[in-house]
Amino acid sequence: MTDTEMIMQRLDSIERNTLIASKNVLTFEEAVTYTGISRGHLYRMTSEKRVPHYKLQRRLYFRKEELEDWMCRRKVMTVERAESLADTYIYLKGAVNTKQNKTQCPKR
Repeated sequence: MTDTEMIMQRLDSIERNTLIASKNVLTFEEAVTYTGISRGHLYRMTSEKRVPHYKLQRRLYFRKEELEDWMCRRKVMTVERAESLADTYIYLKGAVNTKQNKTQCPKR
């Protein structure tokens, strides 16, 4: 590939990404580019109704905002957040156990 062809290919990519960034509703091909999901996988997910999409005259469309929400729906918990939740659980569990011990009658 010549330098000119590489530059033209890069310019096409920049133009396509700029267009996608400025739109609210994406075509199927634009959604593939935007999400980085392969054509086959995205099509399969639309046919299984696993990704939000719209159909008009046999063409698929996607709202960019809905795609973003869909892509970010399974947030992975950080180690710090997990440790914080564990500390809170242990603290609260200890407080419950302490209350239970105080309300029990002494054994004879």
